[in-house]
Amino acid sequence: MAAKKQRRPQLLSSTRSRNIKPTPSLSSRTTRSLVRSHHTLRKQLSTALSKGNTSEAQAIQAKIDASGGLPRYQEASMQGQSAQRGGDTSKVLVEWLAGWNGEDKMSLRSGTQLRMLEVGALRPDNACSRSGLFEIDRIDLHSQHPVIREQNFMERPTCAAGNLDREGFDIVSLSLVVNFVSDPVERGEMLRRVADFLRPYSGHKEGLFPSLFLVLPAPCVTNSRYLDEERLDVIMESLRYKRARRKLSSKLVYYLWKYEAGKAGRSTICKKEEVKSGKSRNNFAIVLR
Repeated sequence: MAAKKQRRPQLLSSTRSRNIKPTPSLSSRTTRSLVRSHHTLRKQLSTALSKGNTSEAQAIQAKIDASGGLPRYQEASMQGQSAQRGGDTSKVLVEWLAGWNGEDKMSLRSGTQLRMLEVGALRPDNACSRSGLFEIDRIDLHSQHPVIREQNFMERPTCAAGNLDREGFDIVSLSLVVNFVSDPVERGEMLRRVADFLRPYSGHKEGLFPSLFLVLPAPCVTNSRYLDEERLDVIMESLRYKRARRKLSSKLVYYLWKYEAGKAGRSTICKKEEVKSGKSRNNFAIVLR
């Protein structure tokens, strides 16, 4: 009697609905190209609008729309920042907190969560979300997830003075957000506005909070014609921030800026002035008025 032929187990893929098409993964080269192209077009659009060149602005906007616009840019950013590609910038912040032994660390061990406002949130499963250290309010211009509120940070209502302790945040995250803003003045205004959402006192005389977690592409600081580390320090100090942590990688630069609410800030006007010359440098700048 012939042996009964064993039936192979059915593949999971064959049981899935044929109507569901998974989003194809983009290559690292493709994601970088999409992100760079979108930033370049945004800068060109801002320049055209500032000059009042309506026809050129419409042509540039058409190119942005044809390439997929903001949703396509976010798709590329999400894949570029995925854990599989090691691009989750928030893990640096978690590592910094894990190595901190000050009073804030004792508060974290006691189970008290820090309140975080994450601007430009792309994913609800990053390192900060998984750490359990934070109670997170996530916002983005074009939400890609139901737990991420669709909101423009620059239009977000500020907390009433009497409610800041309860409704304010211990930390605001601007990870790869400031560089997305095309106008140097608006970048400065974004940094200035962060303080409106920070609790003036997080329960500790010393420590890392309240603070701003700022992440920029490294060339914005290391290869800019108008911005370097010294210039950024001047800008942040004038806004009452003190640098608490810094990390430079081949692609990104990470900062944790401690906000010193009681410190008198310097009334500094930072114009778009050349700090380093060279044809190969980029034009990234932050302006304070």
